[in-house]
Amino acid sequence: MGDKENLHRYLVQVREDLVGKLDGLSEYDARRPLTSTGTNVLGLVKHVAFTQLGYLTDVFGRPSGAPGPGAEDDDMWAQPGESRADVLRLFQHSCERADETVAALDLDAPGIVPWWGPQRRNVTLQLVLVHLVAEIARHAGHADILREYLDGSAGRRPGDPSIPRRSDEEWAAWWARLEAAAREASEA
Repeated sequence: MGDKENLHRYLVQVREDLVGKLDGLSEYDARRPLTSTGTNVLGLVKHVAFTQLGYLTDVFGRPSGAPGPGAEDDDMWAQPGESRADVLRLFQHSCERADETVAALDLDAPGIVPWWGPQRRNVTLQLVLVHLVAEIARHAGHADILREYLDGSAGRRPGDPSIPRRSDEEWAAWWARLEAAAREASEA
């Protein structure tokens, strides 16, 4: 597998990780603001859809075929009249358009990211793919934490083998151990 295929494989994986965090969430829990800045799981998916469209269509002169997010911060939350299905359709459209760009261009294909400023704006597909994998993985990590807060699920998917199997009591004991260590360190 070549570099382009590897980068694309990781892009697909982090997308799946992010959108999978919506599985099983109620409409309220998918949308509810869980941080002081209003971060929510459905808003992260919507944001990534617009981010991916911007970087893998407009940057390479390939129109996205989708309207922009509108007002400032409109890409970080779903409005009441905007269904989860609407956001997921936008996300799927962004994946399809992004995949078309990746398939059509070589890694050294030039693009321009106007919002990066004059010193950094000239990019290649490879640089954009690396940036997007990191950006989407970062947001998938945000969604991981939000989802754990909402219902205790952790890991990439239910049954993720990288998450230790512990009972509720064992998790509570683990948490207490970490809390004690934090308190002890802060008193030193």
